[in-house]
Amino acid sequence: MKYVHTNIVAEDWRRLAGFYREVFGCTPVPPERDLSGRWLDRATGIEGARIRGVHLRLPGHSENGPTIEIFQYNDQPERPETFPNRPGLGHLAFAVEDIEAVKEAVLEAGGGMVGEVVSVEIHGVGSIEFAYLTDPEGNILEVQRT
Repeated sequence: MKYVHTNIVAEDWRRLAGFYREVFGCTPVPPERDLSGRWLDRATGIEGARIRGVHLRLPGHSENGPTIEIFQYNDQPERPETFPNRPGLGHLAFAVEDIEAVKEAVLEAGGGMVGEVVSVEIHGVGSIEFAYLTDPEGNILEVQRT
């Protein structure tokens, strides 16, 4: 068994994919997807579903490593407000060398801050500096330096 991908449903898949390429160095894994048909309706339980998007290879992995799958549906509900304690997928975490530089890159690329940059000593783990940020669509990202 191996981990394959994490899916993010985007409001604008091209813009969101561009953010992850620009800020985190993710690379596209062709082909771009444009999926529809009875098989997709059956799989998703959504009549008339159409999905467009792309897979992005995560930094620090080989060509067979995991991806972020950024998909946009032709019809989707409004996004609930972002909170770190909202049930469901909490955040995507990236190990970085310079938290302040990445924070600035995220903000310049249309993302946001959730809290503030903190440093803490975790018993049995060691020192960690981290921050919760958001991508331009409000998905929470953790950037950390150990």
